[in-house]
Amino acid sequence: MAEERWDLYDGNRVPLGLTHIRGHRMRKGTYHIAVGIWTVSESRRILLTLRSPEKPDWPNLWENTAGSVLSGETSRQGAVRELYEETGIRATEEELYLIGTETGRHTIGDCYMLRKSPDIRDIVLQKGETCAAKWVTLGELDEMIGEGKVAPPVSSRLAGIRRQFEDFLFGRIG
Repeated sequence: MAEERWDLYDGNRVPLGLTHIRGHRMRKGTYHIAVGIWTVSESRRILLTLRSPEKPDWPNLWENTAGSVLSGETSRQGAVRELYEETGIRATEEELYLIGTETGRHTIGDCYMLRKSPDIRDIVLQKGETCAAKWVTLGELDEMIGEGKVAPPVSSRLAGIRRQFEDFLFGRIG
């Protein structure tokens, strides 16, 4: 399997002209771009995927689609690719609605919303990444978070963008 490479940025998202190989220690003060994509249906349901039991972090917990942007990709290109790889859902960059950006220890994370309503039977799971998918209501998502069934980074990131998330979900923006 080929090495996954990420472009590196400073804390202000200025490209450093450097790449990083996934799995190696990142230099202090460097960041890579990560993306999260929340797919919501016309009926205001939210798509969740179950992390594979093979995943080292948070196996068998639910999440939204997410991943790292590869070297040479834009944030939106990476989001389109990750969405397709993990779910089989095809989207265009223009269909993605950016609702927030969060800087972590070594990531600058862009959070996108997408309004699509594929049948759950058409979701294509990525071996080693996802092993199930389901549509939930916002209330069900909140229950799952309260019961510890959602990966902690997902629930904490959602808390930070909750207002924008609900505005998109209920059609007030996007």
